[in-house]
Amino acid sequence: MPATPWTTDVTGQAILLGTGTSVGVPALGCGCPVCTGGDPRNQRTRCALLLGLARGNLLVDTPPDLRMQLLREQVGVVHAVLYTHEHADHLFGLDDLRLFPFYLGGPVPLYCEPRVEMRVRRSFDYAFSPQPPTHGGAAPQLVFHRISTDPFEVLGLRVVPIRLQHGPRCEVLGFRFANLAYCTDTNGIPAESWPLLEGLDVLILDALRLRPHVTHFSLDEAIAVARRVGARRTLFTHLSHELDYAATNARLPAGMELAYDGLRLPLGLGPGTEQEGSMPGGSGF
Repeated sequence: MPATPWTTDVTGQAILLGTGTSVGVPALGCGCPVCTGGDPRNQRTRCALLLGLARGNLLVDTPPDLRMQLLREQVGVVHAVLYTHEHADHLFGLDDLRLFPFYLGGPVPLYCEPRVEMRVRRSFDYAFSPQPPTHGGAAPQLVFHRISTDPFEVLGLRVVPIRLQHGPRCEVLGFRFANLAYCTDTNGIPAESWPLLEGLDVLILDALRLRPHVTHFSLDEAIAVARRVGARRTLFTHLSHELDYAATNARLPAGMELAYDGLRLPLGLGPGTEQEGSMPGGSGF
């Protein structure tokens, strides 16, 4: 691999790489108007978020569509990964990290809770074999950093984890980055988490479909949460084919909208939020 990746510089931007539910949109075998209508904003890959920081690109989750998402956005390198939880649609693109150690000069840092680490070690056991790999790039090179609900720093950015409930049997993490919060895969916000959502400029929030669901907010439930949070702008993600982009946006309250794949937002990091420094593996353009 070349010493320097061919990549665009996305410093200062947040990119919604994917905004779809676990099966994606279009859904296999479905002929509904959303799946077949051709609106590119209804073409939804599995959920992921990328933050362009001065010290590198921070990825939230590794969905099965990761390779195509990064190619689409012309992002050639990821410097660290955060995980919200261990479900397949947020994890099973992890093998696409294999090339990045060539550019980083070492393993890719993964920031996750212990149960996510356990799932990674089981599902990608070949990456942790006691036998050395047959050749460079044969398996992902990874290093774990265990996190909890305590704030921590990655690539010079202060990250505030937000405990969320994802149905009756699963806890997940949302993340706050300065005045942007990312809260996918949830249908419950514990009392202790609400204060962490105060004073937001941007809230990115789960809104699966019109009907209630056992593990995700419905659109009406998500609207109620958004009203309580009071962010200046709310973007709904983890969207199913029940939500047509244009028709749904036409009836949403002011300041709320459906997200779409490739949507870019200015990060707007305040002073002291991110330390100064240049991005390693700079632009190849």
